[in-house]
Amino acid sequence: MASSSVVLFSLLLLLLLGLFSSHSCAARLGGSRQKLEVNRHLNRLNKPPVKTIQSPDGDFIDCVHISKQPAFDHPFLKDHKIQMRPSFHPEGLFDENKVSEKPKEKINQLWHVNGKCPEDTIPIRRTKEEDVLRASSVKRYGRKKHRSIPKPRSAQPDLINQSGHQHAIAYVEGDKYYGAKATINVWEPKIQQANEFSLSQLWILGGSFGQDLNSIEAGWQVSPDLYGDNNTRLFTYWTSDAYQATGCYNLLCSGFIQVNSEISMGASISPVSAYRNSQYDISILIWKDPKEGHWWMQFGNDYVLGYWPSFLFSYLADSASMIEWGGEVVNSEPDGQHTSTQMGSGHFPEEGFGKASYFKNIQVVDSSNNLKAPKGLGTFTEQSNCYDVQTGSNGDWGHYFYYGGPGKNPNCQ
Repeated sequence: MASSSVVLFSLLLLLLLGLFSSHSCAARLGGSRQKLEVNRHLNRLNKPPVKTIQSPDGDFIDCVHISKQPAFDHPFLKDHKIQMRPSFHPEGLFDENKVSEKPKEKINQLWHVNGKCPEDTIPIRRTKEEDVLRASSVKRYGRKKHRSIPKPRSAQPDLINQSGHQHAIAYVEGDKYYGAKATINVWEPKIQQANEFSLSQLWILGGSFGQDLNSIEAGWQVSPDLYGDNNTRLFTYWTSDAYQATGCYNLLCSGFIQVNSEISMGASISPVSAYRNSQYDISILIWKDPKEGHWWMQFGNDYVLGYWPSFLFSYLADSASMIEWGGEVVNSEPDGQHTSTQMGSGHFPEEGFGKASYFKNIQVVDSSNNLKAPKGLGTFTEQSNCYDVQTGSNGDWGHYFYYGGPGKNPNCQ
């Protein structure tokens, strides 16, 4: 009887060892498969550089020949002739420069202190293995989650809160828009959880808020998940199917064609504003070239960055039906309570200049390619006790608004 027990025990032990070793073997295989997939993706994204510059924040900026950038992996762009400059700028663009304001220190990107990229190259922030591994999957790396768009009028706040995204925005709708502009106050909001972000941007939107939404977006963001740190970074985004299968941040997929050798998408912006101290702004303009039909982006007064070819889009191939400006955060409700991730400066609009964050000189581009003040500016926020927005207008700042807030506080739980 004892010997049969020993045999049975030995058989069970062998079986368990076999299961364990096959499980660990499968895990190893799964791990090596994932590593292979990640490496393939990195090879697709990181093009061979002409020169590499290391930024003080740890980023590597690769100077890649303009014709070798990720955009040209797109099958429709194989024989595309790069347009080095837009055929037309919007009219009225340079009028506001006549308004006398105190000259501000030029906003730079951190990597500039260690060098610059040669002509005919573009600066691309190198993607590291750990960047991709932080994403939920290789496929989702560099993409926003679905339903992260503020839908002001007909949306039920409950429906929006389910997506975990909160906004404080100004918007216009009900016309055809061919671009938008804003000067955006730059801060470094605190993020509570690594899977949350805080951004301030403009949205150029076309189509319905269903599966076919077209969006072009640009601004600044703090996103530990995407970049691995809490730095404030310049970013762009596009999608032609409501964030499902198309589009991405920056140059993390083929689409946006960059022509500028000085500004890197996704690189850190420096300096940033401080409470009751120096204030720093960036200015962003996105407009549709009336001749070629591409959507161009300009950063500041001097840097035309590049363009989104019109074939990427359905509705935006013609025009936008809505423009939004403002802030967005992810509220993952850690510990079942509202996040303390800040929007803007982390202070409410009523605190005003030097304390609350703002957008100023907000304008739209009309069908005649003229920059105009927005007509019928609306505002929207899901929970004004957490993040709020207040609009105004005056001679110096044109149409403007203060926005943001601290998130969790006694009135926002």
